[in-house]
Amino acid sequence: MPNSKDKGKRFELFLSHKLQDYGFPEARRTAQYCGNTGNASDVVGLPHIHIECKHQERMQLYEWMEQAVRDAEKSNRLPAVFHKKNNADILVTMRLDDWMTLYKASVLSNQK
Repeated sequence: MPNSKDKGKRFELFLSHKLQDYGFPEARRTAQYCGNTGNASDVVGLPHIHIECKHQERMQLYEWMEQAVRDAEKSNRLPAVFHKKNNADILVTMRLDDWMTLYKASVLSNQK
């Protein structure tokens, strides 16, 4: 049975490559500490988004979101939890207000 930390690292690496495929070439895994940059995201490269990655069978979304919110406050980014379980699609969970901020910005930019 694979180590859960290894599973998490593989998911972070997979997600960073997926984000690159979506057109964000700067997407990459980060070191798992705040370090010099002060960025505690698991993956960086999506502007304005703090990414918390979880690859687990037992979902604990509210706890994960609390962690993302706490960490995102340090970088003034919108918190998002990218999560999946085995043999399932990647899902993204955000607070409604944060999602609406992104959605409204997208709609307004497309109206120009």
